[in-house]
Amino acid sequence: VQLQASGGGLVQAGGSLRLSCAASGRTFRDWDMAWFRQPPGKEREFVAAIRWSGGTTLYADSVKGRFTISRDIAKNMVHLQMNSLKPDDTAIYYCATTPRTVLSSLRLRSSYGYWGQGTLVTVSS
Repeated sequence: VQLQASGGGLVQAGGSLRLSCAASGRTFRDWDMAWFRQPPGKEREFVAAIRWSGGTTLYADSVKGRFTISRDIAKNMVHLQMNSLKPDDTAIYYCATTPRTVLSSLRLRSSYGYWGQGTLVTVSS
């Protein structure tokens, strides 16, 4: 399994960015996908997750209503649309995947065995 994240960059507060994660190496029909982020000097934290089959989504409270996770089944890609960005959203964003697991476990970093390389998002004030 390989994950390739892209789409990061520098944006002003209030702006938008769309991150993408290209997944390869197997079929992901029964897998779950997620985005985590690691702000400077802090631990990696959950952002959003989506079930590949069915599309059920979960969000961290800090991004709910501003970020949207989606998947493109035909292209094996997962996207994170980020709107109304704040300086606190500055972080390296990682995509991750795991075989289908308990919904409540999707917020846990330890649930994921496969990670992409990360893409840097910087939000200026």
